[in-house]
Amino acid sequence: MNGPRFKELLALVSRGLMVQTDSRLVKPGEAFVLMPSAADKSAAFLADALSRGAAWIVADQNVAVPGDMQAALVRADDTAEVLGRLAEAHFRTREQAMQVIAVTGTNGKTTVTYLLEGLLSACGRKVGVLGTVAYRWPGVSIDANLTTPGCWRLHELFAQMSQDGVDTVVMETSSHALHQKRVAGLEFDAAVLTNLTQDHLDYHGDFESYYQAKNLLFGSYPRLDKHKAANADDPYGMRLLDEYPDTLGFTLKDVQPKKGNSMLRGTLVDCTPKGLTLRMEWEGKCWSLNSGLVGAHNASNLLAAQAAALGLGLGPADMQPLAPFTGVPGRLERVLNERGLDIFVDYAHTPDALLNVQRALRDAGFKRLITVFGCGGNRDRTKRPLMGQAVAELSDIAVLTSDNPRFEDPLAIIDDVRPGLAHAKKVVEDPDRYAALCKAVALMQPGDALLVAGKGHESYQIIDGVKHPFSDVEAVGRAIREVLG
Repeated sequence: MNGPRFKELLALVSRGLMVQTDSRLVKPGEAFVLMPSAADKSAAFLADALSRGAAWIVADQNVAVPGDMQAALVRADDTAEVLGRLAEAHFRTREQAMQVIAVTGTNGKTTVTYLLEGLLSACGRKVGVLGTVAYRWPGVSIDANLTTPGCWRLHELFAQMSQDGVDTVVMETSSHALHQKRVAGLEFDAAVLTNLTQDHLDYHGDFESYYQAKNLLFGSYPRLDKHKAANADDPYGMRLLDEYPDTLGFTLKDVQPKKGNSMLRGTLVDCTPKGLTLRMEWEGKCWSLNSGLVGAHNASNLLAAQAAALGLGLGPADMQPLAPFTGVPGRLERVLNERGLDIFVDYAHTPDALLNVQRALRDAGFKRLITVFGCGGNRDRTKRPLMGQAVAELSDIAVLTSDNPRFEDPLAIIDDVRPGLAHAKKVVEDPDRYAALCKAVALMQPGDALLVAGKGHESYQIIDGVKHPFSDVEAVGRAIREVLG
């Protein structure tokens, strides 16, 4: 994409011309990029952009345009890639002196980015974080609407962070964002894979496509010499290690990679309700951490953060600032209450994540485990019975309810989950999430732990496409007062 017309557009954009991907936002004289996802409505979106005065149109080779169109036309083989180049030129992204760390994987991305933020900040860096909870850096916090923002917005956030003196960006990088090339125009200094378990198959279709989307971060985006780290305890992480011998592996199971990759080995020395002790070994050096985090999955998250940090030049002696980190909002977050009940809220919304968080609470030694959970509407239906199986396997009481039903009937979602609970010890159902929480609190006995899974930090519930205020932490507190007085 280096034709004269594109070069002219690129020069205009570098001097401030705005680019839109939503036809409704186009102002006279601006450029409009017709994205691949708009293929079935391309004619309508194109007509709308032109009616609003678009002076430039970027479209792929197959899009029909009006013969009398006054706007300049740029044909592209990949409009998502073109948008990345335009965003980079407009915001001068490559001129920003910031190191960028991308964390991808089904589970653990948010925790790993928070761990890296704390560690790198303690080492004197000014860190920005982009992810599921928020887009934030010192003095700024913006609620996140996507784990990884759209391409133009992403470059805009980078520019704002650079202007505010940020020198390191840690970002969650979703499989959707990689496949849709939302990160086009960016360069990464480090990439980390936490794991790959069932999620988003409604979008990707199968595990292989899901893996290939994650793999784009390691093999397709610029800076192929970036530092790479992958979880060797995960079969897809091991596959990455085989494909990229320069990737640093991290393991709690002392696995041996086929290609002789360098390995960060961890040993979970102790795991209690108060936290864990983790011992590391790497290139002949040994060190330990005492962390307030609970569970083997968090031991793996600690290894992931350290594996990334080692590639950025930090050494074993720099890792101790990880010790005081106590967790991310909505990630095994303890709900403090006057009754002293052991209640935890977690974002777990995949079968693997549910197994991990339940095991963490089981290992902590509680008498019984009660788990409240549901499945999101208009998402991968195949994982619904698997989530039921995960809860049936490790919980004494399964409380099945709604998550974010979106445009689906909550009772239909519950019907999809129910087969997975066939071997559960006890099942309670209520499609009303608050009513289900009240029932769960009423079932608690001394020594029990209550896990409220699925929504974590979210402050809303989506019903019939409408966001209603709903926080699991707040709702649990209200349920305790209502049920127990």
